Amino acid sequence: MPYLLRKFLFLLLTLWAAVTLNFVLPRLVPGDPIGAMLAKYQGKLDPSAVDALTVAYGLNDQGSLLTQYGTYLGHMLRGDFGRSIGQFPTPVVDIVAQAAPWTIGLVGVCTVLAFLLGSALGLYSAWRRGGRVADALPPIALFLNSMPYFWFALLLLYLLAFRTGTFPLSGSLDPFLTQFSVDWWKSLLRHAALPALTIVVTAAGGWLITMRNNVMGVMGEDYVAFARAKGLSEGRLLNRYVLRNALLPSFTAFGMALGFVVGGSILTETVFSYPGLGLQLYNAVTTLDYPLMQAIFLFISLAVLIANFIVDALYAVLDPRVRDGKAG
Repeated sequence: MPYLLRKFLFLLLTLWAAVTLNFVLPRLVPGDPIGAMLAKYQGKLDPSAVDALTVAYGLNDQGSLLTQYGTYLGHMLRGDFGRSIGQFPTPVVDIVAQAAPWTIGLVGVCTVLAFLLGSALGLYSAWRRGGRVADALPPIALFLNSMPYFWFALLLLYLLAFRTGTFPLSGSLDPFLTQFSVDWWKSLLRHAALPALTIVVTAAGGWLITMRNNVMGVMGEDYVAFARAKGLSEGRLLNRYVLRNALLPSFTAFGMALGFVVGGSILTETVFSYPGLGLQLYNAVTTLDYPLMQAIFLFISLAVLIANFIVDALYAVLDPRVRDGKAG
């Protein structure tokens, strides 16, 4: 409990710092969002409407920065993030609620699949080193991990969508389909196939290298050599001593990856015009949409902190040193 209490207090402190930075950083971005809105509507807004929007979004000179910060905290605690500037007058909460399921469904599932696939192949590559297939996996993984994933996304889009028409070029669903019908699910999977393939292929290489290095390090430990000298079977040695200890260092990175899932894969979603939070964040930055930027940044920060806290709790379960107060 003292270990988890320290971690929880650190979570609250970090969340406060993230909320404060979330308030300050968008205001340092050069440009005028109201001017961008005027350009979008091509002068259709009269001066009184412009003044009202300036006051409504807190972009006027009335009130100190500290007052604006207090107002921002009060609205945030009520779940009120205001209305989007780039998609005016839609509330920010509605935009996030519509985009989040697409991102979590695509990027979340693909992150888990990439971790499982990469870790399994990394374990095989280290345990069966010396074999032709096992030794061929690391250079392939290095190539995939170093390959820009937006370039791979464009390549897939050109070969499998533009040239052959096997998959759609953009979007998440075909229009005019009954929700959750068979055709709806087929359309959903067809639209998600290329973005999912991009994320899994490019991310699995990194997990493979990480897991392989972890396994190689564990296999060099004295307790593994002692267990082998006792005559333990290879299966028990792998499951009881190698796999469990090799997975522990990957949990932190996996927790971070799961936390960043809610931010979406910005470039991938932009390339495929997939309506997730990553695409919404890109649109918010280009249109200087402060309220939407703040909501998405806060959502990402909160998800990363919660994911790390869950990982710390798992460490307390899996690592006896943490339970005994000798680690962490």
